Amino acid sequence: MPTNGEPRRAITLGGGGPAAGLHIGVLEALANQPDLHFDVWSLSCIGAWVGIVYNQSDKPNAKGKVEETYEFFRDGVFRDDEGYRRFPINTVFGPDWRSNIDAFNKFVTDPKNYKDFQWQPYRIFDYVQESLSIVMDQLPTGERRSFKRLDEGDLNRWILNQVMAPNPFIRYLTSLMYLSKFNGLSRINYPESEFMKKIKFDRLSPSGRDDAEKKPLIFHNAWDLDRHELTFFANRPMPVLNKTDESIKKRYGGPITAQSLCACSALPFIEETVEIDGTTYCEGALVDTVNFEGLLDLQVRGQKLDEIWISRIVDSKQIRKPDNLHDALANLCQLFAASVGEDDVKLFKYHVRYDKRKCDASKDNTAEDQNYKKTRAEASKNNAAKTKNSKAKDSQVHSSSDVWNGTVVEIHVPGHINFKWNHSNLDNGRKLGRESAEQAIKQYRQNKDTPHPGEPLFINERPEQDADWRRIRDDYQKLKKALAES
Repeated sequence: MPTNGEPRRAITLGGGGPAAGLHIGVLEALANQPDLHFDVWSLSCIGAWVGIVYNQSDKPNAKGKVEETYEFFRDGVFRDDEGYRRFPINTVFGPDWRSNIDAFNKFVTDPKNYKDFQWQPYRIFDYVQESLSIVMDQLPTGERRSFKRLDEGDLNRWILNQVMAPNPFIRYLTSLMYLSKFNGLSRINYPESEFMKKIKFDRLSPSGRDDAEKKPLIFHNAWDLDRHELTFFANRPMPVLNKTDESIKKRYGGPITAQSLCACSALPFIEETVEIDGTTYCEGALVDTVNFEGLLDLQVRGQKLDEIWISRIVDSKQIRKPDNLHDALANLCQLFAASVGEDDVKLFKYHVRYDKRKCDASKDNTAEDQNYKKTRAEASKNNAAKTKNSKAKDSQVHSSSDVWNGTVVEIHVPGHINFKWNHSNLDNGRKLGRESAEQAIKQYRQNKDTPHPGEPLFINERPEQDADWRRIRDDYQKLKKALAES
């Protein structure tokens, strides 16, 4: 048990954009539980914005922090309902006019971009022949040809390929639109803007040893597009169990800043990528929603975490039939976020339930283990120094792969929200998030002391998930039996 008697507890706030109100509601419910303190905040995308705004608040109590977080999003990000009705964009997704103009100037002044944009008579003649063959029936020679009615799909494809594609002006405008040097519809990475200055990033980092014991470890992810790996930005170097200094250095990308926060939500096409110290980053939530791998490696007061609380705010049940391009674009982003988020949680739960666990208590007596011991003994005779190094390595591997037997508390994802950046959705999400968290807290109070020797404890799982795990458990038991008999 922890030295101060409290469980080592982490909370994860996942991505979900316009569903940010759900996170605020969750924090509001937790604010009414003074004994539920979190040593670690694992964040991604909009969850990083909520968690960082909450933790940088200098309000004296949790309820005050929740209200300040709500006001930040209500006044600074979400748009009032009347304005959103005819201008369905939040208040921070503005086009990067300077970059757009620079990209335009570079494109139109580059001679290479004019090389292929000219009329090609022979190609045009080919297109005319292809067009005639499409609209006229193929009859034997000598018979009269008749025009046929085109299907709508054929007509649209003909316009695209035989009308637009050969036209040099349309080709030029299309390449100008898609091939200019900018990669997002909007940009929020303006560290010196008044909006970003509202977040006091210096308040996140502890000022001394005593302060470090009071402030939680806060980290968010971002995807490194140069090295193709997930990077963590944190309010202090991340203490990781059973990892070398080099691996910690590789995983830790630096302190949390305005740039890193913008990088963690830079969803390609929607927002421009962010460059930090020569490295380009984009959103990491669609790679790892709540950083479970990082959580299991963390050291909190000298040991692993005891509890992980999951607040995942996007679910496939929230997806509705789109009525317009606004809805379709929102669904495009959230469908990926929902599927990745659901799968991340399922994979993590499977990992801590079954992966790296011994099939039975007598594994040391299996033939495989006996062969392993024999091989190790021979290596010891042949080369003592090599054996010593190998033992040290084996010890490190076995230590790092120790199973985790903590508690996972899931906060269910409400389905009755939409993906609009307006005040109504923010308020509705806050209400539903609070109710969902209150249900999870109630289940936690009732079940937190349930004995679970040698295995993790899962609280507030959905009924259908319980059935899935029972089926997986039965299959696992059958596999163990088959392995033992073989």
